[in-house]
Amino acid sequence: MHLKIKYFGVIAEEAGVAEETLQLDPVDWTVESLRAYCFAARNLREDSAIRVAVNQQLRQSGPLQPGDEVAFLPPFAGG
Repeated sequence: MHLKIKYFGVIAEEAGVAEETLQLDPVDWTVESLRAYCFAARNLREDSAIRVAVNQQLRQSGPLQPGDEVAFLPPFAGG
């Protein structure tokens, strides 16, 4: 499965990369399993305030499809 991963803000700083393309085994990947995989691979600190967007739509769970773009978004402060 081919996925495009984007990291924003402090997450990108901690990951050492803003974007990467992953070629993963074709198993049933979900938002949750991909998050766990990426955070372990990049040694990122887990934070429940981090949001996930799949194809520019916020989504914290559910299945992923080949070619999806997944973005990890840091907490936002409003004003």
